[in-house]
Amino acid sequence: MAYMAEKWFAKQLIQLLVLFGCTILVLADRGNYTISGLETNTLTADYTYGDGKSSDSANFGIFKQNWFMLRTSTLLFKRYTTAQYNDGAILNTNLTQDIKTRHESESYYGTDVWFAGHRNGESSVNDPDTQDIANYRAGVAWIHDQLAKDEKYLTDNTRFWYSVVPI
Repeated sequence: MAYMAEKWFAKQLIQLLVLFGCTILVLADRGNYTISGLETNTLTADYTYGDGKSSDSANFGIFKQNWFMLRTSTLLFKRYTTAQYNDGAILNTNLTQDIKTRHESESYYGTDVWFAGHRNGESSVNDPDTQDIANYRAGVAWIHDQLAKDEKYLTDNTRFWYSVVPI
């Protein structure tokens, strides 16, 4: 299955940011935009609850952050247990917290381990150098590079495609 990152998503993200009272400056962080564009086709969290997963594997928010990474690396969820994964659903409706926890988690783990854990949870935190994780990072980097080539790609209908095997 191919995931797509569409530049017109920037308009939707602006609408979401306004809706949630966020600053539009977050668009300057193409890393957020690239990751969410690769994870969802609509830049929303209207996918199957938990992404069809439970416990530490459950995903929340537009970045599809997994519960293991959230509860082990963010102030908001640090005191929670594996069984309390349903509390992560707040990220599905609170974009500010979704963005904040993504950055806290990456800061806590460092970029390399964060990408691994974001892609495949705890097992990849312990083994971050797999080909699958390298492929995922290459996809995010490629989309980021396309966006960086011209600011117009943040607001027009140009589409960039990168195939990443879903897990």
